[in-house]
Amino acid sequence: MGAVLKIENLSKSFLLHQQAGARIEVFEGLNAEVEAGEAVAVTGPSGRGKSSLLKLVYGAYRASSGAIHVFSDGAWTDVVTAPPRGVIGLRRNVIGYVTQFLRVIPRVPAEMVVAEPLTDRGMAPEQALARARMLLERLNIPQRLWHLSPMTFSGGEQQRVNIARGFAAHFPILLLDEPTASLDAGNRNRVLELVAEARAEGSAILAVFHDEQERRGACSRSIELG
Repeated sequence: MGAVLKIENLSKSFLLHQQAGARIEVFEGLNAEVEAGEAVAVTGPSGRGKSSLLKLVYGAYRASSGAIHVFSDGAWTDVVTAPPRGVIGLRRNVIGYVTQFLRVIPRVPAEMVVAEPLTDRGMAPEQALARARMLLERLNIPQRLWHLSPMTFSGGEQQRVNIARGFAAHFPILLLDEPTASLDAGNRNRVLELVAEARAEGSAILAVFHDEQERRGACSRSIELG
């Protein structure tokens, strides 16, 4: 289908101002591509920048150097040099991100949290809620909880709400940061099903999986961070 994400000569380091200006090199000169309909795992020892790479692609971290080119609407955009408004637009329409932790506004019901990416794109509220409720049911969130804030949920329930939100809308590029880490076997399988469906719809997926078996089941190849 062709690449929709191109990472070119990407480097990232952190400057620790409170520790005498010490600099930590995360990775340097990274090159990678992800094609539409492909799932690529980011692998490597703990602390080598797997989650940092996803945050760089999402524009949450600033690269030290290099480029992150994203293809959308017939043109390439470099996340590294894009203005803030451009990054926000990419997050709304192009790059989805399932993080390890759910961050929500207090008192917003779980079903609204999941539906928000759809209503942000202009989908009618009832249609967006129908999609959200389907995903919540599929991920075994009891119906009695749909109208409650997920701030009151267990860790596993919060993560399933987070996953439902990430898969609610179609994103050409989807970032997954250990989406199954706090889930039981049944719900892990449902997440892997959602990954396969997103790939079939043409999403390019860049993912971090803690479990090797799940990684092999979801992804066709890997990027090793040394």
